[in-house]
Amino acid sequence: MSRAFVKEDGPDVPPMRAFGLPAREDPGFAAAAARALLAGANVGDTASAEAATGYFWGDPALVAEVRALLGEAEASGDDRLDQLARRYLRKAGIELED
Repeated sequence: MSRAFVKEDGPDVPPMRAFGLPAREDPGFAAAAARALLAGANVGDTASAEAATGYFWGDPALVAEVRALLGEAEASGDDRLDQLARRYLRKAGIELED
């Protein structure tokens, strides 16, 4: 058998991303976690962001922080951040006007 098609590197598991989060006890952790979840979703790696933050996508505990990020997105014209924040809030059960 040719070794040309034998995978020796192990399973296709992408490495965990570093999100630069503060300590969980830090008062800014929730805001940083919300930003990390949206950043992870932006690159298609929500799982790493969930593992790093301890929050899941759509977790109601971060609604206030994600609403703040939505306001930031609207103010700066960042359509992608706006889209991701709205998706998060919908998943959390929050109805928004378009």
